[in-house]
Amino acid sequence: MSLFDLTGKVAVITGSSRGIGRAIAERMAEHGAKVVISSRKAAPCQEVADAINARYGAGRAIVVPANISSKDDLQRLVDTTRAELGPIDILVCNAASNPYYGPMAGIADDQFRKILDNNIVSNHWLISMVAPEMTARKDGSIIIVSSIGGLRGSEVIGAYCISKAADMQLARNLAHEYGPHNIRVNCIAPGLIKTDFAKALWENPAALAERTRTTPLRRIGEPDEIAGAAVFLASKAGSFTTGQSIVIDGGVTI
Repeated sequence: MSLFDLTGKVAVITGSSRGIGRAIAERMAEHGAKVVISSRKAAPCQEVADAINARYGAGRAIVVPANISSKDDLQRLVDTTRAELGPIDILVCNAASNPYYGPMAGIADDQFRKILDNNIVSNHWLISMVAPEMTARKDGSIIIVSSIGGLRGSEVIGAYCISKAADMQLARNLAHEYGPHNIRVNCIAPGLIKTDFAKALWENPAALAERTRTTPLRRIGEPDEIAGAAVFLASKAGSFTTGQSIVIDGGVTI
């Protein structure tokens, strides 16, 4: 377990009140990290933090609500974490938006901008807020939850796919910039995972049957099946991994 030990580390995970973000927070806490649960609404975050604290001990998880579209909220997230838990060792940019489902020709300007702002620009903001202290300590792990949508096209979530491809490039660029300071920047690219966020892609029985048929493992994924990669990237086990996009999709893209 020592390779994956996160004892004493502080991890901020956005969008961690449910789905993939929650699974990552729970697994990082299991491996010893103190975790910050963050999403727009405080109550769902508190439920997750309470469950983690009940299982692993008081103070293992705290709640700092934040809307990723607000730079001020993100700065408050970082400042509050530092004040309550100390320096940030691990940042997981998981929260994202996809307000439009359909062909690119029909997307409104404000919907397109929201996708780009929340899925790319907000990650840039948050990383820029935590990188200086990681640089000073010569240590840190930054993880962006991208998507296999960033590797292929789509007739119904094209703008989302564009944003997720940009996240992969963001990780590559920042891996170059921060690598000399021993900061690793990586993406995780999940396939279709059974979350509320992706419900439009799996709640239709015909669509689900087709996706299952074309997936080598013959099923879609569960949130917890993404969490292990995050623990790997945040821990000593991933100490020589940077600038990568780790695909976890049941074999869909092979």
